[in-house]
Amino acid sequence: MRQKPSAVLLLTVLVIALSLIACMPGPNPLGETPTANHGVAGFWLGLWHGIIIWVSFIVSLFNPSVSVYEVHNSGWAYDLGFAIGAATLHGGGASAARRRRRAAE
Repeated sequence: MRQKPSAVLLLTVLVIALSLIACMPGPNPLGETPTANHGVAGFWLGLWHGIIIWVSFIVSLFNPSVSVYEVHNSGWAYDLGFAIGAATLHGGGASAARRRRRAAE
């Protein structure tokens, strides 16, 4: 005989699901629109911004005109470059695999 899930479990799953949905990003109204003196940022600029993410972050703490992420971007191509650049800076998954392999030896 199966028991029905308790109300606490159901409420916990509901709260977690709603929390994850609330964190979803919304549309970028400035995407695909060029700035006044430049075009939109593409893959290569996204790659560069991903590589220098920590420098941009530290400078942005002291200078409000500097941001970590370019909102005037080409969409998925910029996002892909940014993700690859940020992963390259941190070693991607290779550094975690190397630590795990060393611990096993």
